Amino acid sequence: MRPRADRPALRDQAGAAFTTTATSALFVVSGLVALVGQLRITAWCTRTWTPARCLTAGTALMGAAFLPPLLTAGSPPTAGGWSAALAVTPLLLCAGLLAVATTVLYPFEMDTVVSLAGGRWVATHYGLYNTVCGIGITLGNLATGALLDTTRYMGRPARPWLVLALLGGGCAAALAALSRTGRLTARPQPVTSVPA
Repeated sequence: MRPRADRPALRDQAGAAFTTTATSALFVVSGLVALVGQLRITAWCTRTWTPARCLTAGTALMGAAFLPPLLTAGSPPTAGGWSAALAVTPLLLCAGLLAVATTVLYPFEMDTVVSLAGGRWVATHYGLYNTVCGIGITLGNLATGALLDTTRYMGRPARPWLVLALLGGGCAAALAALSRTGRLTARPQPVTSVPA
């Protein structure tokens, strides 16, 4: 018996192929931004802002990256072709903005770990930092995936993007507050005299 070549099956295959292409495009955009922009963006940030300001700006930009998908969530599905490519554009913008935010944030984040360590047990501080980040990334991915599935089922596809945008904005506000109180810079260690 020959497999049926009806229209829904062909549409599903075309959709799967397009999904694979779109996913690849997200990684390409993210990688290109990092390759082309990392040194330039870091140099510009170093000339323009303090490290604490870079942390705040990078985190705020991460929150803003979720606004393009938020504005288009719940749009009717597309049939393919140019309309499907346009439907992916908000996600490409999101990936691009997240990549730019990472290039702004990451170098200064690493420097802040060293600075707050005060030159003591730097490797231990990095180890703790990476452990906390790993746990946060795992829990964040699980929670975001569950939120995407649940809200899609409820017919509220924009909510996850709103939550992510608000979370990024809230974290940026918290970093700004920490910066104002001086908690993102190392306090000078008292110099102890060594007997001769």
